[in-house]
Amino acid sequence: MTIRVLIADDQALIRSGLRLILEDQPDLEVIAEAVDGVDAVDQARKLRPDVCLVDIRMPRIDGIEVTRSLAGPGVVNPLRVIVVTTFDMDEYVYGALRGGAVGFILKDAGPTLLVEAVRAAHNGDAMVSPSITLRLLNHLNATAPPPGTREIPLSDRELEVVRAIALGRTNQQIAAELFISLSTVKSHNSTIQSKLGVGNRVGIAAWAWENRLVEGS
Repeated sequence: MTIRVLIADDQALIRSGLRLILEDQPDLEVIAEAVDGVDAVDQARKLRPDVCLVDIRMPRIDGIEVTRSLAGPGVVNPLRVIVVTTFDMDEYVYGALRGGAVGFILKDAGPTLLVEAVRAAHNGDAMVSPSITLRLLNHLNATAPPPGTREIPLSDRELEVVRAIALGRTNQQIAAELFISLSTVKSHNSTIQSKLGVGNRVGIAAWAWENRLVEGS
């Protein structure tokens, strides 16, 4: 199955570079390029790509607002958005992930990680550049309440899954580590998202770090 991708970036050179990387893969196809935030939202809603690659800093509306418009809370049939940027400032990442993004990739992360992120998003997983994952997730913990002050609405098994997701484990890795089937992991993911009121695995990870459920948080 071909994964249909929309690229949104105000720099033509960046769009061309991303297109070359993606279309070098037999299962990826760039179906559109957007030159600013408004153009990105319009084209994404019209074409319904499988994955949207969205830059943070764009004219008219920025990538965070684009993400909220396409994948944020309350959006019917949300799209899968990956933020691709040269900026790894905490406030950008926090806004993007809270806005519904399923990935945050730095432009210098390399072609392999970019391709993996697109495939992961299409498969329902999430990916954040490893070089910034722990620091950025710790940012979500900066204003978190002390442990034990917030009720945890999850079972012990669901908490194990949450911690694994927060550490960046894939569904396959979680199944192997917890000795459960892949379908059971997916079922837990769905139930956890419903209980926490989040839209994807990134939301689960953010909740885990906010509530200091991961060692070192």
